[in-house]
Amino acid sequence: MEENKNNEFENEENDTINISEDANEMAVGGNDTIKISNDAVATYAGIAVSEVQGVYGMAGTFAGITEVISGKKNLARGIKVDIDGKNAKIDVSIIVDYGARIPDVAFEIQSRVKNTVETMTGLKVSEVNVHVQGVHAVTEKNENKEENKNDNIESEDVSSEEE
Repeated sequence: MEENKNNEFENEENDTINISEDANEMAVGGNDTIKISNDAVATYAGIAVSEVQGVYGMAGTFAGITEVISGKKNLARGIKVDIDGKNAKIDVSIIVDYGARIPDVAFEIQSRVKNTVETMTGLKVSEVNVHVQGVHAVTEKNENKEENKNDNIESEDVSSEEE
């Protein structure tokens, strides 16, 4: 894809995509427009963050009652997106694993989120701010719960293979 001076992009089929000055709106061809919601951008960012080693989880304002009821994980939890024209500013709130080096984790989050959002949406990411809200420390109780959880998973895997 080539970028012209008029914020137009041409793909292989010679269709043009015009990115308007409106917050998150792209015009395809003549009168057709594409709007990318903040939630869609936040979901892309959430997927990128979930792939970073050293991140225990996302810190959000609500525990997510819809997550509990629906059983679905909210990938946009703990992520705030502000889109201004073609630029996006992303704030990520995380909880890190104990022992993880925070500057390394934060740098990895910044680079992955920037790359993923720019690739998938065409927006320019001007900022990725990482807010560390806590550290997940492993205690004896947590270790026992995690061992039991892993034992249950292994026994489920064995029983499903035998059938």
